[in-house]
Amino acid sequence: MKRKGFIILFWVSLATALFFFLVFTKEKTFYNFLITLLISTMYSFVLGFGNAFINDFLNKKFPWSETTRTRAILSIVSIIIGNFMLVYFCNYINFVVIQKVATPETFFSGEYATTNWFMINIALLISAFLHAKSFMEELKKTSRKEVVEQKLIAKSANAQFESLKNQLDPHFLFNSLNVLSSLIDENPIQAQKFTASMSKIYRYVLEQKDKELVTIEDEIEFAKTYCDLLKTRFEDSVDFIFEVKKEDYKRYVVPLSLQLLLENCIKHNFATSSKPLVIKIFSDNDTLCIENNLQAREQMKESAGIGLANIVQRYALLTKKNVFIEKSEDYFKVKVPILSNKPNTVSVETEDENGSYEKARKRVKELKSFYANLISYCTVIPFLVIINLMTSPKNLWFYYPMLGWGIGIVSHAFRVFGVGESWKEKKIREIMDKQKNRNNGNVRRK
Repeated sequence: MKRKGFIILFWVSLATALFFFLVFTKEKTFYNFLITLLISTMYSFVLGFGNAFINDFLNKKFPWSETTRTRAILSIVSIIIGNFMLVYFCNYINFVVIQKVATPETFFSGEYATTNWFMINIALLISAFLHAKSFMEELKKTSRKEVVEQKLIAKSANAQFESLKNQLDPHFLFNSLNVLSSLIDENPIQAQKFTASMSKIYRYVLEQKDKELVTIEDEIEFAKTYCDLLKTRFEDSVDFIFEVKKEDYKRYVVPLSLQLLLENCIKHNFATSSKPLVIKIFSDNDTLCIENNLQAREQMKESAGIGLANIVQRYALLTKKNVFIEKSEDYFKVKVPILSNKPNTVSVETEDENGSYEKARKRVKELKSFYANLISYCTVIPFLVIINLMTSPKNLWFYYPMLGWGIGIVSHAFRVFGVGESWKEKKIREIMDKQKNRNNGNVRRK
């Protein structure tokens, strides 16, 4: 339990002690107040720690977002059994050990059954509130996570589309095919190598287009192939230097980021044999750096900067680490983050999103309805018990609404957690699937 929980339990103990001391204690002495505070603290901390332990244990082993049905059933069973044991323990310590108003025989003989039942209902109320609060917090967290994931899916799809559009840039294809056309006549062997390099490049593009991250080893291998292709085009006008640490090869970067950055270097700088463009790829701490000597060419029109913006956007979706750009009179450098682990992403088919959302919304509505019913039961029944005991203690009529409503709660639980309508739907779906498979088999035989 966190520090905040200790503070809350302390104030609950103090408030409860003051209430019982001022209202129910006849002799207002400091000793009686300490006894009342001791008893209140015992109830608060035993019930608080017990329910917190149950809730935390179930949160770790059976999270609401992953095993909703199992968690709900275990929550109901555990809070009933757990609070039954905790209340009996506290009442035994209170009446037998501290106040000494009962012996163990009289305590377990049935004379304190009503008191025990009343305290159990109070404990169930508190426990049901804690579990409902835990469910709502998990629901908010899951909803927030789903919203982020949906945004990630949408933005990632858009980024991948922009990436592919840049990688298959018509100008790049046109220039590459022109080089290939000239090489066929001048140097057929080199043309064959050029064609093989282009084949590797586009095969890699198609393989990586649906991935969020790739290893640096794969990206470097692809970049070297792409550099060979550029080297064939520009010959001695361009030089490439790779100095990436071997220990970084198994880490991750955004796929095709090197190709975009290399293409940017070529696009925005002039390169000649007398003034070659030197491009250096190396790792520095937790970044992969692409640096080139600055030989900016005159642009006929302002560049849209789609390639670099693409990389920045995709990294922003995957990590809080930033892409850094350094520019001076002599060089231009881009640093992209190196990631140690792949992020947890969820792939969702577009056509199923609306149906899944509606099912999830309906499910959440059912669960909220059940827990509202349970909390109402745990709130109202104890008050009915108090009214009954205060007005007509010999005529215990509170058992009727308690049992009737309790049966309704159990029926509601069965309906929500798999024995009611959902069970019927499952059976109907199974029968329909069997009938469909039988019909398909008959059609194939015909």
